[in-house]
Amino acid sequence: MDDHVNGRGPLNKVKANLFKGLSHPVRIRVLELLSVQAEVSVTELLAETTLEASHLSQHLAVLRRYDLVVSQRRGLQMFYSLAHPQVAELLAVAKELLQEILRTTERDLASALSAEPSAAATASPATVTDSSAASATSSGTR
Repeated sequence: MDDHVNGRGPLNKVKANLFKGLSHPVRIRVLELLSVQAEVSVTELLAETTLEASHLSQHLAVLRRYDLVVSQRRGLQMFYSLAHPQVAELLAVAKELLQEILRTTERDLASALSAEPSAAATASPATVTDSSAASATSSGTR
């Protein structure tokens, strides 16, 4: 299997660049908005993200650069849509993964917390036994 992508370099580098395009919460939010609507105007994106136009423009430029969104001008208005439907799928899989990680972390934490009293309970009798043995040894009895 060829691990180079059409003159863009090694596949792992191309993948890393994809994730650079996804590496800001605002860009994720924009992609989420575009995942639920076929296309969204810049005016709507501004309202939904509450960003200044210049900041939103910078994030949209990054998303275009990494081929995650496409734009189309109609009259005075710009509209954006996902460049590939797989972007929405990727976001959905990421959400599922994060939910699973959270569930696992919560289970591990609950397990650790429920094990603490048990560990203390099993440590206490051993301490008492060790103390009793020390007392018996010091008094000359075994």
